[in-house]
Amino acid sequence: MPPLWEAIQAKVDQMIVQIGDKSPHVAPPDTGKYDDMRHDWWTAGFWPGILWIMYDLTGKPHYREKAWSWDERFEQKSVQDNNFHHDVGFQYLPTAVVKYKLTGDQAGRRRGLAAANFLAGRYNMAGKFLRAWNQDKTGWSIVDSSMNLSLLFWAAEEIKDPRFDMIARAHADTVVEHFIRPDGSVNHIVSFDPYTGEVIESLGGQGAGPDSSWSRGAAWALHGMANTYRYTQDKKYLHAAQRVAHYFLAMLPEDSVPHWDFRAADSLVDEPRDTSAGSCAASGLLELADALPPVQGRPYREAAERIMLGLTRHYGVWDKPDYEAILTCGTGNKPADSNIDVSLIYGDYYYVETLAKLLGWKNRIF
Repeated sequence: MPPLWEAIQAKVDQMIVQIGDKSPHVAPPDTGKYDDMRHDWWTAGFWPGILWIMYDLTGKPHYREKAWSWDERFEQKSVQDNNFHHDVGFQYLPTAVVKYKLTGDQAGRRRGLAAANFLAGRYNMAGKFLRAWNQDKTGWSIVDSSMNLSLLFWAAEEIKDPRFDMIARAHADTVVEHFIRPDGSVNHIVSFDPYTGEVIESLGGQGAGPDSSWSRGAAWALHGMANTYRYTQDKKYLHAAQRVAHYFLAMLPEDSVPHWDFRAADSLVDEPRDTSAGSCAASGLLELADALPPVQGRPYREAAERIMLGLTRHYGVWDKPDYEAILTCGTGNKPADSNIDVSLIYGDYYYVETLAKLLGWKNRIF
């Protein structure tokens, strides 16, 4: 195995000891210690997702043991507090569903199907979108949910129920039409009239503004549409993913690690990077590479390798044994002045996922 894979194994083993039973989301650079969020927080699935990938690639039982109970925790907490939301895919795909795929665990299958059923219940028939968040945002949808569609596609295949497939395709069509712009940049939030389905406006969300270009949003769209093509074999999703990929790659700086928003300012020199956008996009680029004949797919694979090289050389934490994260310089929500230049657990997850794909990993979580 390459030295980087050996370094990742050592790093994750170290993280197991340091993180313990925490639900990690953010690690500030001054301490390098991951926080401990609610165990039904939207990011809570990424740490066990790392562990399941490590188990699948190595067969070492300690990864499985540390990952095993996370879907049960989600179920207990979510039912207790009635805190289900649009990100059940981010929660249950890297826990319950992959647990079932790798071990045959029937409780994981049940939890995954229940989560898919809940996500399908968020579908708005007038606007053909999956509703984001709760409270009063009844007409809001976000590009992030491109990644959650895999939960619906899995459920459709698992129980042969086309209802899930139809909803996932309908939302994907809305992403292509209303979220992905002609130049390949994306909107983060689109507001619809929940009764008529008419588009009201696009909102900046975690990007610099309504017309800006939030890099992690582009990564969600790129990876999500590539996944959608894998499930459907409908080339409009492949072409949508390619359009986003071409824009994303054209906007990268010299080290191939994106700034948090490609249109944040006239000059991006002083703008923060977002390593989580880079790692997620790299994983999506490998999906594109696999979807195409080798000659056509090679440029996407090489682009993913360049991003991983930039992340590894400039943003990986390899020489600080007390630092609990893999990557530095993630940006959570700059407009809210929240989590800037930090480590983000989903950045770490997609870094491990991308490396696994580069090493020939054939299973998929998303």
